Amino acid sequence: MKKLVMALCLLMGVAAQAQVDERLTYLLDTDRSLINWRGYYAFQFAEHKGTVNFRSGELRTDAGDIVGGSFVIDMNSISNPDHLEGKGPVNHLKDEDFFFVNKYPFALLEIETAEYFPEENKHKFIATLTIKGVSKTQEFWGVADGDKLELRTQFKIDRTRWGITYNNELKDHAIAEAIEFDVYLKFKAQ
Repeated sequence: MKKLVMALCLLMGVAAQAQVDERLTYLLDTDRSLINWRGYYAFQFAEHKGTVNFRSGELRTDAGDIVGGSFVIDMNSISNPDHLEGKGPVNHLKDEDFFFVNKYPFALLEIETAEYFPEENKHKFIATLTIKGVSKTQEFWGVADGDKLELRTQFKIDRTRWGITYNNELKDHAIAEAIEFDVYLKFKAQ
């Protein structure tokens, strides 16, 4: 009987270890990952676009399926290459009217759920996006390439949900409420 109990314990330990081994965390390669942003004027044919960098991030998987992740965005890294530094919207984007980076230097995206749709080879993500200390649920779709350790997504947010309401009342030069993001994530090999 003792041998049977020991054998069962050993098998349970091996099974538990196999489950643990299937849970992997992939660290974000911040040097190779990037967010491209684009904002528009509501009543003009004009736009501003640029980039913002990640400070850190990780993607969690279980048995090869994405189950969560967390990404810290460095709001001080906002750029707008169409304009020289000190000119154009970058300094304005960093001040209190928009992202108030002196008080809120980082934004955070936390993936709460991920659902894979194999017929489309896409993931549906539900995440919590925190900007300026305000956390809101955001849904978006992405395409993951496990062989290349990459994830790509595009989505829009309504900036007013996070209290970014500058220039909403001025009709002629109003800034559109939507901000577009084109995101490329590259992860480090285990």
